[in-house]
Formats: sequence, C-alpha cells, structure tokens
Amino acid sequence: MIIAVRTTVPAADLAVAREVTRFLERRAALEHPPATLTVSYAVALGIAGMFASPTLFGQVLDRFSTGGAVDGDELVEAAQFEQGFATAEGYAALRCLILWVQSRMQRQGQQQAWRL
Repeated sequence: MIIAVRTTVPAADLAVAREVTRFLERRAALEHPPATLTVSYAVALGIAGMFASPTLFGQVLDRFSTGGAVDGDELVEAAQFEQGFATAEGYAALRCLILWVQSRMQRQGQQQAWRL
C-alpha cells in the first residue's frame, strides 16, 4: 500500500524530539492506546529525514522524507532495520514512525473497503 504525506515540510529535530516524547508519554498513560494515536505528518517526515542515508533502507527513508510516496511495508522494513543501529532515542522515534505508517495503512485499507 502506497503511503504519501500531506505536507512536504518536515519538523525540525527539536520539534521531533519534543513530540516523540509527548507521544510516548500519552501512549504509556493509556492501557490500550488506539491505533489512530500517532505523531503528526511533519514529525513522521522529520524522523525519516533523520535516518535518511545512501544505504538501501536509508534511501527509502529519504524518498519518504522528501515528500515522495513509498510502499508502506518498505517504509516499515526500513525503519525496523535502522532501529538495529539507533540510539535509544532514535529507536523510540523510529517506533513512532512505524506506528504512524501502520495507522495510515489501516486507515487506507478501511477507506478502500468502504468503497467496495
């Protein structure tokens, strides 16, 4: 499923860190956080931009962070791969990106089912 974003302006690093922290605190406070509870579009782009690189997975993150449409499964796979090399903070940010992608994929799947 193709994932595209509504904005092409990624959040700055400090804004990413702030929103990721608040997001994780909100999720932790809920016993069963809803799948729709995610970071913003700008933060999702900012997270991807932080991990963009010339590697195969880094290129997927780069393509997404610059406003391109990417396959959701590829984006999740790229984020999961990068988690293996990230700091604790980076790992948490990538987890937020994964949850954001999964939420978008679920939402798009529901919209497609309603059209049938």
